[in-house]
Amino acid sequence: MRSQELSIDGGPPTRFLAMQDPPDHTRLRGLVSRAFTPRMVEGLRSRTRAHTDRLLAEARAVAEAGDGTVDLVSTVFRPLGGLVLTEMMGIPDEFHQQAFDYSADSARGLDPDFTLTPEQATRRDEGRLWFARLTAELARRRRAEPGDDLISDLVRVQDGDDGLTDDELAVICVNLLAAGFGATAAQMSNSALALLRNPDQLRWLREHADRIGPAVEELLRFDGPLFLLTRAALEPVEVAGHEIAAGEQVFLAMGSASHDPAVYPDPDRLDLSRTPTKILGYGHGIHFCVAAPVARLATQVVLNALAAHDVELAVDQPVFNGALVIRTLAELPVRLGGPVSA
Repeated sequence: MRSQELSIDGGPPTRFLAMQDPPDHTRLRGLVSRAFTPRMVEGLRSRTRAHTDRLLAEARAVAEAGDGTVDLVSTVFRPLGGLVLTEMMGIPDEFHQQAFDYSADSARGLDPDFTLTPEQATRRDEGRLWFARLTAELARRRRAEPGDDLISDLVRVQDGDDGLTDDELAVICVNLLAAGFGATAAQMSNSALALLRNPDQLRWLREHADRIGPAVEELLRFDGPLFLLTRAALEPVEVAGHEIAAGEQVFLAMGSASHDPAVYPDPDRLDLSRTPTKILGYGHGIHFCVAAPVARLATQVVLNALAAHDVELAVDQPVFNGALVIRTLAELPVRLGGPVSA
């Protein structure tokens, strides 16, 4: 099985949405967008705040019980991303731990096949198949008893005219789960590291909590989760003087593009007071990530909450996970204290 497609129980492979072209992409994107509404996303905010407050309190307890340090990735960012996503999709508690366990392997599987070990590729495929079977089971339950969640909305779309097939529904949900778990935690992790390495900007955020929206956009530009994309040329083309043959694979360095000095003044400086445009952290055009609003919401909530605490890096060089597509930290050890006095 290739990194950008899913084969369910021996059936024909189906490409993930990001690797499809019009008219198939246009149809599927339109169907998914009917369920992925701003009202649904915004409805997650209060629960996200509650999860964030609880996870930060638990992280502080871990720090206080030990040497004063705690890993924010394992205690806050990955659990929060998973909780937001599973709540949005209506995944019952009984499946949460297995979903969390498989999510890292599935997201790492977005990397080109030749960069993965056989064990990583096997784990990726196992995770994706588990997510696909879970989607089928939950779709069956929601068809009998619809709920107020994304899978219920997608089932309603599936049952409409020109609706989703079973395989399309599974691929969309696997894509959201695999990329959503990883990308959401990645944006939170990378953004927190950028703030901790720039204490003046952390102080600025404490003083301008109401500017969290554009601040997260600047953090997304500065070090977003989407570092690299792979594409194949459909026909011969010349780009910046380089000839690319039909069928040739191309790597698009999105992280580098976000630091283009021709687009962003002083691009290597983090400046939360600016309002960046042309953000590529979640793709561009018709392939812009449909779940990006969820990652942005979770990042806004957790960074405002974290900035209100006494927090600083506990290591000089945190370890990254080694992925090429969804680039993020493996861990972020910090010294975490209580709320900062006003």
